[in-house]
Amino acid sequence: MTPVTELDVQLLRDALGPLRDREQIAERLLDSSAKHSFDPDKELDWDSAIEDGKWFWPPELVSLYDTPLWRRMSEEQRMDLSRHEAASLASLGIWFEIILMQLLVRHIYDRPVTSNHVRYALTEIADECRHSMMFGRMITWGGTPDYPVPRVYHNLARVLKTVSTTPGSFAATLLGEEILDWMQRLTFPDERVQTLVRGVTRIHVVEEARHVRYAREELRRQMVTAPRWERELTRLSCGEAARVFSVCFVNPRVYENVGLDRHEAVAQVKASGHRAEVMQSGAKRLTDFFDDIGVLNGVGRRLWKRSGLLA
Repeated sequence: MTPVTELDVQLLRDALGPLRDREQIAERLLDSSAKHSFDPDKELDWDSAIEDGKWFWPPELVSLYDTPLWRRMSEEQRMDLSRHEAASLASLGIWFEIILMQLLVRHIYDRPVTSNHVRYALTEIADECRHSMMFGRMITWGGTPDYPVPRVYHNLARVLKTVSTTPGSFAATLLGEEILDWMQRLTFPDERVQTLVRGVTRIHVVEEARHVRYAREELRRQMVTAPRWERELTRLSCGEAARVFSVCFVNPRVYENVGLDRHEAVAQVKASGHRAEVMQSGAKRLTDFFDDIGVLNGVGRRLWKRSGLLA
């Protein structure tokens, strides 16, 4: 039998270290889930009426804010646009969370079923199920249609899900979570906003904080341990996901549904310096993190700049 050397022992320790760290983080997240999880069906008053004179989304975060078209709109029409944009963002959130749940299930498929890491992934999937139902119920409560992403991007997501690497899956997860999370952190304390919408965003912010921590830690680990080809594919797929996300962020049908010219509204949103600043501010914490761990290198950085989410 070949004797075990000190180098062998050190290599084993180095290999087990990240696994122990992964288990410890997952254990802390499980403890947090046990203490700070919510049942939206019971926590929120779904029988409440829409409050007169209140927004469904902070006006500064509405896509047309501070554009020439915005200045021509009545206050009632602006508030109605916020109602439809809240529904559009909730629809986008459901789409992303369904993708996320599929990626998480695939991630844990070959992993030890009794590990804390897998237990937390299953806990997060349960959270995302509740969030998707909560968002759907909020759309119905607000009296708007749902706003699915365009069919071409709906189908493109099938391809991205199929070819996604493990680090690519966690990068896409963070893309879908962190920008909306930034907006929701501004929404739930804002007393100008409908009470029920504030309740929805509060629940989502509290529970998504755990999801972001889980995804960040795993992505950081993966960008160190994954082979070079996988890291390069992750940069490419993440950049393309950023482009799709920015295009789908607000469904242009919202403008038609409040009586605006769709093409004029889309053009003014694209030309809006305020809107560009909002989107880049919402993405900054994420892009700083991606830059730190090497996701924004090369072609990935160019795609992110093209998406408008990176200055």
